[in-house]
Amino acid sequence: MKGPVSASPAGAGIPADPPGGARAVAVWGIGVAVYFVAVIFRTSLGVAGLDAADRFHVNASALATFSLLQLLVYAGMQIPVGLMVDRLGTKKVLTLGAVLFTVGQLGFALSPSYGMALAARALLGCGDAMTFISVLRLGTRWFPARRGPLMAQLAGLVGMAGNLVSTLVLAPVLHGVGWTAAFAGSAVAGLVVLVPLVLFLRDHPEGHGPAPVRRTTGATGGSGGFVRRQIRESWAEPGTRLGLWVHFTTQFPAMVFLLLWGMPFLVEAQGLSRTTAGGLLTLVVASNMALGLAYGQIVGRRQSARIPLALGTVALTALLWAAVLVYPGDRAPMWLLVALCLVLGTCGPASMIGFDFARPANPAERQGTASGITNMGGFIASMTTLLTVGILLDATGDNYRIAFSTVFVLEAVGVISILRLRPLALAREADRIRVTIPAQEPGPGPGPAPEPVSRACPLPETAGREGP
Repeated sequence: MKGPVSASPAGAGIPADPPGGARAVAVWGIGVAVYFVAVIFRTSLGVAGLDAADRFHVNASALATFSLLQLLVYAGMQIPVGLMVDRLGTKKVLTLGAVLFTVGQLGFALSPSYGMALAARALLGCGDAMTFISVLRLGTRWFPARRGPLMAQLAGLVGMAGNLVSTLVLAPVLHGVGWTAAFAGSAVAGLVVLVPLVLFLRDHPEGHGPAPVRRTTGATGGSGGFVRRQIRESWAEPGTRLGLWVHFTTQFPAMVFLLLWGMPFLVEAQGLSRTTAGGLLTLVVASNMALGLAYGQIVGRRQSARIPLALGTVALTALLWAAVLVYPGDRAPMWLLVALCLVLGTCGPASMIGFDFARPANPAERQGTASGITNMGGFIASMTTLLTVGILLDATGDNYRIAFSTVFVLEAVGVISILRLRPLALAREADRIRVTIPAQEPGPGPGPAPEPVSRACPLPETAGREGP
């Protein structure tokens, strides 16, 4: 028997949690497979950075532009994609994304010039941008709310597995068969995941669809009114903004290292072979995968651990980066580089905590938009760092110590913003937790009362807010 529908203070009905189960896992698995392939394509440049510089005859700044443009498109698409997911549904957005990132990867393989390669990476970034928010939406529509943190971490873990494939598989294939064959061959994976996506994926289980989208009339009616309202109401929630800054502060150190600058830093500045450097990049990914489930379980069981986990990750990352950069002599010892890579593996799981602030702050019909806003954070920080590191390397004659000091500046900005937003966001979240509904109708006869289940319930518009 389905749980009852209870009214929020505003009087809106709130449906019972989705049931989860084997079918939910199968449908979610299709979406995660699409995200898996998108991450392979996204991170493929990380193992081919030096090859790309030779192929297109570019310097460090121009090489950084590849990843910068890809991330610029990705970050710029987050709010539009969130709106598309809320308006059109997950399947349509994921399908479009798979087509775009497959064409982008194939175009990158065949590009004869730097300009055409840039265009291909931009197209790839556009398709990639449509995947993760869609997978998060699948998790919230197919699984109970209490599984939200774990499903988000699992999605991130699968994404890191895609990064692992690009490091362990694509790198040797690239050096074995050449640029065109390696990238064109990898594009086939996009076609493979597109088939089950079109045939079998469903937006939500029967009877658990999102609430109908409110329609407005007059000057603010139509699509424009919907877009403005979704963005305005999502951004007005301190939990959404706190989620953005948590994502901003935690994700970018590992993203920058894996996406572009890790391999050149380890080979050129630390004097390691490509094989050894690739092993250290793999260690970052392996650490991420090992810790992702632990972070998800901790946050799922104790919501109070979110801020300590996020800030602890930032502090540890800054400490290890500082130790590597200020180590006496030209090169850091291997044990210290290993420690850095292990700690960088915590950045991905910590960034997922941002969604655990945005998710309870917004109702189901705004989840896509709120996730898009949150997801912008880390990619804005990554873009800024990628570009700044490239510029500083060219300006200082490849002085990585100066170039990578950018990390500390952005971490400081992020920590200040987290501490500023934390009190208001947690206070409003606590108010929501007080609104509970029974998990099932109490039956006749003796027995314990049903355990209450918390539901996110937007506070009245007159509740306190603060600016960005």
